[in-house]
Amino acid sequence: MSAIEDQLNDLAAEFDLLGDWEERYRYVIELGRELAPLTDAERSDANKVRGCASQVWLVTEPKADGTVSFRGDSDAHIVRGLIAILLRLFSGRRPGEIMAFDPRLAFETLGLSGALSSQRSNGLAAMATRIRRDAEALAAA
Repeated sequence: MSAIEDQLNDLAAEFDLLGDWEERYRYVIELGRELAPLTDAERSDANKVRGCASQVWLVTEPKADGTVSFRGDSDAHIVRGLIAILLRLFSGRRPGEIMAFDPRLAFETLGLSGALSSQRSNGLAAMATRIRRDAEALAAA
């Protein structure tokens, strides 16, 4: 089992402790509040994630040990929480590990696929696609 799958299992256990989706939404929003804010310079067009209804920025930072660190932010509370979930899964991993994991599995395991509006689901998929694309670019470099 990969480190991403381990982290997904931990998140799923946390979600299972919560009752209905109202509680889960509150938890997702709380996760987003824990994100470190991006600087004004990082809220650039180059870091903007296309395909999201709200404003979303993602900063990708390759590390000397071969892992990739991601940081992100949004102007929407629930989306900040979704970013926090993606960062928890993918930040600090090697590009090959990121590319080998299907993010749709995470969305299904956490029950996000059916609980989010189609607009938010599309935005979540756009964020995951951007993370994978950045990992692929780093692996190819």
